[in-house]
Amino acid sequence: MNALAQMAAFAEPMTDVTPEGSDYDIVRQVIEMITLDYREQPSLEVIAAEMGQSPTQLQKLFTRWAGLSPKAFLQAVTLDHAKRLLGVEGLPLLETSYELGLSGPGRLHDLFVTHEAMSPGEWKGRGSGLVIRYGFHSSPFGLALVMATDRGLSGLAFADPGEEQAALDDMTRRWPNADYVADQAATAPYAARVFDRSEWSSERPLKVVLIGTDFQMRVWQSLLKIPYGKAVTYSDVACDIGQPSANRAVGAAVGANPISFVVPCHRAVAKNGALTGYHWGLTRKRAMLGWETGGGD
Repeated sequence: MNALAQMAAFAEPMTDVTPEGSDYDIVRQVIEMITLDYREQPSLEVIAAEMGQSPTQLQKLFTRWAGLSPKAFLQAVTLDHAKRLLGVEGLPLLETSYELGLSGPGRLHDLFVTHEAMSPGEWKGRGSGLVIRYGFHSSPFGLALVMATDRGLSGLAFADPGEEQAALDDMTRRWPNADYVADQAATAPYAARVFDRSEWSSERPLKVVLIGTDFQMRVWQSLLKIPYGKAVTYSDVACDIGQPSANRAVGAAVGANPISFVVPCHRAVAKNGALTGYHWGLTRKRAMLGWETGGGD
């Protein structure tokens, strides 16, 4: 998605807000300023001064209208250009960094890690140079394929007996140029934590590495907000990310979730309450929901 298309999507007003009056005009000017001046990487304070607003006022106003903060919108626009420069035009990291108005590759790296949990080099190379360790482990829902990088859990899939290779092939296709290393000892601690309720603690969060597009990332982050033992509709997720008409795209992103169960795509259901499809099987989806509500050990 290019920056203009991204701008249109992110700038779509929330459903309970009517686009009229001076507030809308300020938001329009902010979007235009960021889109045109992203190389300057303007701070909230600079943007607010240009609009004659206080930083706090502008933050609240823009977030209410666009569904994300000015800083997050600037990051999205910058990432859009970064992907084009790295992927389509093939620029090296240093040149890309300066072209984007960043202070250097370190700044670019921080942006990608914060926003997409990967380095720009990994994104450009489709995982080239990235080592992903994997192992199969027992779980309450059948055999679990656990995958991890040195930064955290990066994949969780499931397989029925005899389908181990198919599950591994499915996951490796998502990041084809990474180096995959069978290492059950390295992935065992993740499996132990994920499937042991007593290890779930907000004070000791599980570190996950999400690898996907910006849209997928926002959908997956929305899934992480769903309370334990609860379910929401795809429409709820679409509204949460500020794109209420994107139900179908949200469904596709939910289906592409690389860290099943931990990023709880099983908690997303159809508008009529039907469980609908699940990448690892509806029986497994039912089992997960039952396990979370106390129906399993």
